[in-house]
Amino acid sequence: MQIVPLLYHGGQFVEFYQNDEINLVRRLSGWVVDIVVALAFAWFFLHAFGTQILVSGQSMTPLLNSGDVVLMNRLVYDLGKPDRMDVVVFEREDHRANVKRVIGIPGDVVQIRDGILYVNGKRFGASEGLDYVSLAGLAEKPVVLEEGEYFLLGDNRDSSEDSRFAKTGNVKEEQILGKVWLRLFPLIDIRWIRSH
Repeated sequence: MQIVPLLYHGGQFVEFYQNDEINLVRRLSGWVVDIVVALAFAWFFLHAFGTQILVSGQSMTPLLNSGDVVLMNRLVYDLGKPDRMDVVVFEREDHRANVKRVIGIPGDVVQIRDGILYVNGKRFGASEGLDYVSLAGLAEKPVVLEEGEYFLLGDNRDSSEDSRFAKTGNVKEEQILGKVWLRLFPLIDIRWIRSH
């Protein structure tokens, strides 16, 4: 004779099998796994693509203004190298994050002559007046970029402390934290940040 366990449910006795318990445990553990995977994915996404950087100063106007908040992609330079015209975040000697544009990459020779920016002996072909620089600084003489060195300039050349000055100089690859990909705030002007 087989004894069938009964469970009182909804005003009547119903048969209760151990399989129901196992199915419940499987469903609960499936939910827990789904939640853990979703949280891990959200953390990865925020860490890789969602680091918020506050823009300080007017060195990147008109593209970015002081007080703007941008999102930085950390992952992109783990998989590749900074490219010319990328807008990047780099760490200065005082450990503050700063936003500038990549002008020269390893192996390039950068020079500013008569207010005009030259890369590898050719006038820097960029839109929006990015080839004009009123103050040459260190780039008055040719600046040769070694392996892992980058020459960065602010878009607002007259109000930017960048690779033209000894305090910043050529920026090492390990100082570059990531690439700016989105202006998040002010909300009225959210937009993608693309290389020219």
